[in-house]
Amino acid sequence: MSTYQDADAWVAMADRTRRSIVERLAHRPMAVGELAADLPVSRPAVSQHLKVLKRAGLVCDRAEGTRRVYQLEPAGLAAMRDELDRFWLRALDGFKELVEDEGDPP
Repeated sequence: MSTYQDADAWVAMADRTRRSIVERLAHRPMAVGELAADLPVSRPAVSQHLKVLKRAGLVCDRAEGTRRVYQLEPAGLAAMRDELDRFWLRALDGFKELVEDEGDPP
């Protein structure tokens, strides 16, 4: 995933409704109607949120008869996880340095 797409993924996940959609899709693939049934927004709004998530590389879809079924895109989520892991490792390294520096005699 490119840096531009990574930024899009974080922006996409900043929205509460999109996070709810991702959470629901983590359980199983679903069509728009299924997703909209449990959300306080309309089906067209869910479709727009899915469009943003798809553009950010976080979900993909496939045709199943006359409907589209959405599921999480493992590569997009893995890229976000990798970015979080890099941030977390830097934070832990900084904490380790702080603790080791405090242990040095003055």
